[in-house]
Amino acid sequence: MIKTAVIGYGLSAKTFHLPFIVQQPELELVAISSRQPELKSDYPQLQHYQNGEELIRVSDAELIVITSPNDSHYPLAKQALLAGKHLLVEKPFVLTETQGRELFELAEKLQRQLFVYHNRRFDGDFLTLQQLLESEELGVIRYFESHFDRFRPVPRPRWREQQGAGTGILYDLGPHLIDQAIALFGAPEALTARCRALRQGSEAVDYFHLLLHYTDKEVVLHSSPFCAVPTTRFILQGDLGSYHKTGLDPQEDALRAGQKPQGVSWGLESEALYGVLAKADGQRIYPTLAGNYQLFYQQLVAALQQGKASPVSAKQALQGIRLIELAQQSQQLGRTVAF
Repeated sequence: MIKTAVIGYGLSAKTFHLPFIVQQPELELVAISSRQPELKSDYPQLQHYQNGEELIRVSDAELIVITSPNDSHYPLAKQALLAGKHLLVEKPFVLTETQGRELFELAEKLQRQLFVYHNRRFDGDFLTLQQLLESEELGVIRYFESHFDRFRPVPRPRWREQQGAGTGILYDLGPHLIDQAIALFGAPEALTARCRALRQGSEAVDYFHLLLHYTDKEVVLHSSPFCAVPTTRFILQGDLGSYHKTGLDPQEDALRAGQKPQGVSWGLESEALYGVLAKADGQRIYPTLAGNYQLFYQQLVAALQQGKASPVSAKQALQGIRLIELAQQSQQLGRTVAF
């Protein structure tokens, strides 16, 4: 059993980590740090700490999961590695590529494992995209478009939407779309970006439109807070046909509703949301594979215990942070920037 502790007890910990940690047989949840008053009643059997620094210093956990605000990831991760802990850091991994490179080099030096949490590699529709690419049914891919839109026209009083380091939608939803693009196609040659605060009273970036330029294709990554209709999720176009998908993977809504991630129906979306595959001879519904965020933790355990590959490589994690930095640079300069 790998003794595991979680720093933070907000939406990320409650929704995307704890339900999977407690179901992973090789992991033993031993501690959580938070000042949230409900923590002691929700998990009375665990060790409780007021903050992440204390947890790292005192707890006997072997694996630390960091889900605290984005600007705390780097200092907490560095402290945990120096304390001899293995580490899983919620996205965005860190705020700069320099910080990330330092942490991976430190982990290698200390022979510790450092993981970056990109659970949406295990969305059902993303797994379906990968299946389509492997089948080569669409031929050579020339265009890919990925959206994570919402209808939230009024800013909310929470740290993610306030002015500060690592806040705003580019650091919130941007890592999901960027990581998926990297997983599919690798890093681009260049990037052109618009990253703006469009909502009245907005203190942080709440809209982005990123153009990733590759030698043989174009990739568009987009997020808007003004989308009140069923949103486009993916558009994949090749020289033999195209695939169009709307709607989001159902796992997050199910987790927020308190459902446990188990059973044969877990991660299956409604057939009404299946994508459409169109070719010269007509079009057909293309079923969406089941999503399963538990797969991330299964691969993490396999990496720790069996030396298998990490769910997200260090190279890909660093490329993702670099693209966020370049998107901000492109917005500031008003031009395309090289990767």
